[in-house]
Amino acid sequence: MESLRFNALKSLQSHPTEVPVAASKKVTAIFGENVFTLDVARHYLADEAYKSLIASIDSGKKIDRSMGNQIANGMRAWAESRGVTHFTHWFQPLTGTTAEKHDSFFTIKSDGSPIEQFEGDALIQQEPDASSFPSGGLRATFEARGYTAWDPSSPAFIMEIGHGKTLCIPTIYVSYTGESLDTKTPLLRSLDALNRAAVSVCHYFDRNVGHVKATLGWEQEYFVIDAGMANSRPDLVLTGRTVFGHSSAKGQQLEDHYFGSIPERVYAFMRDFEEESYRLGIPLRTRHNEVAPCQYECAPIFEEANLAVDHNILLMDIMSRVAKRHNLKVLLHEKPFAGINGSGKHNNWSMSTDTGVNLLAPGKTPKTNLMFLTFFVNVIKAVHDYADLLRASIASEGNDHRLGANEAPPAIISIFIGKFLTEVLNEVKERVGENFTEQDEILLKLDIHKTIPELLLDNTDRNRTSPFAFTGNKFEFRAVGSSANCANAMTVLNSIMAATLNAFKQDVDGLIEKGEKKEVAIMETIKKYIVGAEKVLFEGDGYSEEWHAEAERRGLPNIPTTPLALDAFVTQQSKEMFESLEVYNHAELEARHEIMLEEYIKRVQIESRIMGELCTSHILPSAIKYQNILIENIKGLKDLGMMGNAFANQVQILEKISKHIAEISDGVEKMIEARKACNSMTNTRARAIAYCNTVKEAYFDKIRYHVDKLELLVDDQYWLLPKYREMLFIR
Repeated sequence: MESLRFNALKSLQSHPTEVPVAASKKVTAIFGENVFTLDVARHYLADEAYKSLIASIDSGKKIDRSMGNQIANGMRAWAESRGVTHFTHWFQPLTGTTAEKHDSFFTIKSDGSPIEQFEGDALIQQEPDASSFPSGGLRATFEARGYTAWDPSSPAFIMEIGHGKTLCIPTIYVSYTGESLDTKTPLLRSLDALNRAAVSVCHYFDRNVGHVKATLGWEQEYFVIDAGMANSRPDLVLTGRTVFGHSSAKGQQLEDHYFGSIPERVYAFMRDFEEESYRLGIPLRTRHNEVAPCQYECAPIFEEANLAVDHNILLMDIMSRVAKRHNLKVLLHEKPFAGINGSGKHNNWSMSTDTGVNLLAPGKTPKTNLMFLTFFVNVIKAVHDYADLLRASIASEGNDHRLGANEAPPAIISIFIGKFLTEVLNEVKERVGENFTEQDEILLKLDIHKTIPELLLDNTDRNRTSPFAFTGNKFEFRAVGSSANCANAMTVLNSIMAATLNAFKQDVDGLIEKGEKKEVAIMETIKKYIVGAEKVLFEGDGYSEEWHAEAERRGLPNIPTTPLALDAFVTQQSKEMFESLEVYNHAELEARHEIMLEEYIKRVQIESRIMGELCTSHILPSAIKYQNILIENIKGLKDLGMMGNAFANQVQILEKISKHIAEISDGVEKMIEARKACNSMTNTRARAIAYCNTVKEAYFDKIRYHVDKLELLVDDQYWLLPKYREMLFIR
């Protein structure tokens, strides 16, 4: 009987070497065709309903019941014209993924006659079960009521799954008592808080600014492997990543995969998921090979942050579904194993005004440069003051494997701004205060373009080792994990920026009240912020050991594991900051802390269980089978009268195999006992730390080491599991 391994390899080899790719369709011809855009709404809604929808999107104005009915009817008419029969509230519970419950437009009237119907009440609010999603104690099992509420700022769209089509309505998700149970609600709150704070500061420079929005451009890295190979690995099926594996003789060391020719199977898959994405209004622009074998990346054009987050999590679902059509598997894990690059999700973040100004791009006049410098320095201050919270926002079991692994930023949060802007900040420190007392003189001297090229796009080299780097007109938060929902990191970033801008406004107004001119007050406050936050600036190699020592000397936090990093969410500083902005209340923060700790525990627990299962049910039996072959070989040589040196190598191999079998068996037993001890702890934080220190750190690497050594000794034909390194090459 053929082994799992050889069946998988046989399946891989049976795929055609050339994959047919459909003819290109002009992107502009299909872009957004499955989205209820404002242009579509204009055709399907009466003028009054259309204006009500616009007012809700632009200013958050509540849509009344009569307008809700008109909008719902217009949506249904559009959806039915495209073959849709069902609708769903599409929301993002605290599972890291999305959720949906489909309902039909079909209903029966009181007289028994059938009708297609979609009313405003169904559009605006639904009631999914709140007891079976993570709530961190906000909801008990018997307290099932929860609500989803329509988010008009993110347009409805049609999802095609197989032969069915469903109208998806992006919504928030809250409990019966009003607490947020999702990632979208706090994101929207943080965007509102940032808008209020940023507009207030913008009015120092331009009274015409009425709204500031955060923008986001994410870069999604991912692995693609053959589905047959993936399905033959129980660890990939159950955990999304391999728990055993090591680099092949040829991996990424020749750097020949990066930006290389895209394999035809993968190219066909890319074309397919891009087309679906375009139809859903996701503005993908870039695709390319990444560093590791079978690793790729895609990236869109910048969008408003709420919509960009929705599009990213929607894209992850699309990619996974489309891959199945090509007999491929998309892996969004952060890192497979040492020696192979992990995958991240670089979040390129900025702020823009409704007057068309990017607040993180210098202007063409000293006055607009002063506005740029104000927001630029406030970002630095925010990251310095809340570095631990930013670290917590990207903490996960998977990302712990990646951070600081010499191909991703370390767990130390620092900022790279480049030498030119460093010189500007140093000049501000040195010249403000003693020399400048007149408004006009300050404005004339603050001509950044004498030092920096106008667009600031290429004024400095990039620093890929920095977790938070300025890249010309935006900041790139590089430490977010591949599988993460961007909403968590963006909520924290928006919030800490809002809090810092509020403090900046108070500081400047305080100086103005004491008689300082506005520009002098702004510059004095900027100088104070530079001096107080400059230790978070770092221009060097973030991968180096020297930086770890330097960061410790500076007093910057370095928190390598998730259980400890998550503490930042429930510090007094975080609670006061989030509650003052009305992003999270005390109960919501405590609940999220509990949920994230529990998720960490469960992920380590699942990996531990599958590791033990693979060892006892797959790896050890195949090793013992080969061990018996060696024993028979040695016996046969002895029976032939051969001397001991004739089979010395076989004996040596046999001894090594026996040693590794014993070590693996012992490690699995001890890991199980350690897991039981952890599970007996009642405090979630203590249990998470114990899982990290005793189950994961003490046993995972030990068992992996002996499995790797065993793999090198056992004949391939006896190794049941396909070796992960074989999966990393798609022909």
